[in-house]
Amino acid sequence: MKSLAIIPARSGSKGLKDKNIKSMCGKPLVAHSIQAAFNSGVFETVMVSTDSEQYASIAKEYGAEVPFLRSSENSGDGAGSWDVVKEVLEKYYAFGKEYSDICLLQPTSPLRSSEDIKNAYDLFEKKNAKIVISVCEVEHPIEWCNTLDESLSMDGFIKREEDKRRQTHNKKYRLNGAIYIVKTDELYKDDFIYREGSYAYIMNTERSIDIDTELDFRITEMLMKERV
Repeated sequence: MKSLAIIPARSGSKGLKDKNIKSMCGKPLVAHSIQAAFNSGVFETVMVSTDSEQYASIAKEYGAEVPFLRSSENSGDGAGSWDVVKEVLEKYYAFGKEYSDICLLQPTSPLRSSEDIKNAYDLFEKKNAKIVISVCEVEHPIEWCNTLDESLSMDGFIKREEDKRRQTHNKKYRLNGAIYIVKTDELYKDDFIYREGSYAYIMNTERSIDIDTELDFRITEMLMKERV
């Protein structure tokens, strides 16, 4: 099997400026995912998909391939992850390179370890899976969540039968955005990946932070410093 790691690092983040190259513990954020990919020992190729020459230069410093820049069609806010992946696969195919599967590693999940990647691939092979997606346990019961209208009334916010101790609720899981492994031919059949043949790789909550805000960044950096 030939596995391709794709690390999408678009420039121009609005929520947290240039977050994909923002320094975390002395390295650009994207570097942590590049190094985890290499350290997993899983991939034939580790590449970064970016629209920025600056980001490309940084990615190359840490050993990733950046054989082309992302097209303008896949560089905007509305670009879908799987459109980016397909563009990468098509470009590599034009270079004479084909891969049996891809692993999408978001740079905003820097606490995801090389062991997580390797273990997710072990599950991929054990299950003979089409797709493996990382998840973590939901921090609070979803039964404690609801919408609010303009009146801010809490009447019916939680159903009477749901007003129980947390321990009585069944565990529920959420996507954490850290790891997506997909067989290439399955991606072209249907890029809706939550279907038959897809399996969950469960990560702990501490390693599941997906950085979107300055607060996320600070918490993640604090946790990363504790590892050293």
